Amino acid sequence: MGDRVETVARLAQWKIDNFGFSSHKKSDPFKVGIWNWYFSIVRNSHRYLYIHLFPEPSRVSKEQPPLARFILRVSNAGSSRSFHISPVQERLLRTHDDFVWPVDTNFVGRFIIDVEFLDLKICPPNGEATSVLPSDGNLQSFACRSSSLRCLSRMLDDAIHADLTIITVDGTLRAHKAVLSASSPVFQSMFHHNLKEKESSTIQIEDMSLESCMALLCYFYGTIKQEDFLKHRLILLGAANKYDIGSLKDLCEESLLEDLNSGNVLEMLNEAWFYQLHKLKKGCLAYLFEFGKIYDIKDDEINNFFQQADRELILEMFQDVLFEPNIG
Repeated sequence: MGDRVETVARLAQWKIDNFGFSSHKKSDPFKVGIWNWYFSIVRNSHRYLYIHLFPEPSRVSKEQPPLARFILRVSNAGSSRSFHISPVQERLLRTHDDFVWPVDTNFVGRFIIDVEFLDLKICPPNGEATSVLPSDGNLQSFACRSSSLRCLSRMLDDAIHADLTIITVDGTLRAHKAVLSASSPVFQSMFHHNLKEKESSTIQIEDMSLESCMALLCYFYGTIKQEDFLKHRLILLGAANKYDIGSLKDLCEESLLEDLNSGNVLEMLNEAWFYQLHKLKKGCLAYLFEFGKIYDIKDDEINNFFQQADRELILEMFQDVLFEPNIG
C-alpha cells in the first residue's frame, strides 16, 4: 500500500500500511468536485492522532474555496474493524490548518481513513454559495440556451407542426416523429416500417406518467432542466434501456454513481444489476466492501435486500467479499 487515495461517488478512502508513533504522513492528491484534496496525519503523542483535510493550494481553491459538509472516519485495518467517526462537519476549507480532527486512538501500523462529502459548495468572495454535487456539467451541455434549442423548445411546448401523439398513463403529449427517430433507433424503426404507430401517428407509453414522459421529450429536444432530470432519473433510465438511448443511459449511470450514499446503495446495486450498468455496479460493490460502508447499512435493510435481490447478484457480492484483498 502507498499513499494513493481511492474514490467512489462522494467517498474517498486512504489505506495506510505503515504508521507508527511520532510520525507524519501526507496522502497523494485526490479529486472530488472541482478540487484536488489531501489528507495528512500527525501523531505527536501516544494518545492522539491528528487528521487534516484540505484542498490543494491552487488558483481554483483560492478564487472558489470549497464550503464542505462531510463526515470523517478512521478505523483499524484488521479483520475485526473498530471505528472512530467524527460529527458532521461544515467548514470553509482553504488551507491545511482550517480543519483538524484529533482522534483519541492508539492505532498504529495499518489503518484506514475515509471522508464522505455530504455536500460541496463553491464559496465565491461575493455571492451565494452554490453546490457542485451532483455535477451537472454533462447535462448542461444538452440544455444550453442557444438560439436553435430555444426554437426546439418552442416546437415542443407549442406543438408547432407536431405530427405525433403520445399517450401516457395520465395524459397525452404532442411531439415530432423526426426528433424521436433521431434520438432512438426503436422509435425510428416504429415510424420507418409499416407498423401501427406509423399509420396512426400515435404511440402508447403506458409505463410513464405525463410528467416523466415530458422530461424524456425535453431530453430529446435538448431543453431538460437539472431538477427535472434528477426527479425522474430512474424512470428515464428505464426509458433509455427500453428505447435504446445510449447517451441517456450513460448520463443516468454517471449521475447515480455520483449520488451513492449509505441510504441508497442497495437500491442502486439492484438498478445496476437489472439494467446491466457495469460501472455503477462496480462502484456500489466497492462502496460497500472495499470502502467498508456495509457497516453503515441497517440489518433490516440488508435482510430485505437479500430476500428480494437476484440470486446471481448475491453470489457476486459474496465472491467480492471472499476475494477482496485483505490489508489487515
